Amino acid sequence: MRKVVIPGLVVAMLVSGVGMAQAKRPLEDVTSITNGLLWIGIADEIRNTCPSISARMFRALNRINGIQNEAEALGYSKEEIDRFRKSDANKAELRRRGEAYLTANGVTLGDSDTYCTLGRAEIAKSSQIGTLLRAN
Repeated sequence: MRKVVIPGLVVAMLVSGVGMAQAKRPLEDVTSITNGLLWIGIADEIRNTCPSISARMFRALNRINGIQNEAEALGYSKEEIDRFRKSDANKAELRRRGEAYLTANGVTLGDSDTYCTLGRAEIAKSSQIGTLLRAN
């Protein structure tokens, strides 16, 4: 019988699981998830502030379900997704990014006319935000 010698680094990699499976990134680092939530949040802010724009609720619910399904397909548990969704730090970061997007696109926070202008522009270009909105 031949003796097989495994170098120490390979043993360490096998024991630690390196090379066998990659650790999941934190959910907040998954761009498709955070951007999806960001677009939903911005659309919600527009429809809540602009009286002449409403939500396409079924599309929004389908988008939310799609984000949930994507996270699960990436290996995140329902508990991890809920923890991410309820995290004050993640909510604050999405709020910061949302407000930055709004102001960069001509919105004066609290001025409903500027929200309406942006909402109509998003609807016209069928953006990720615009597809969640409807002009009344």
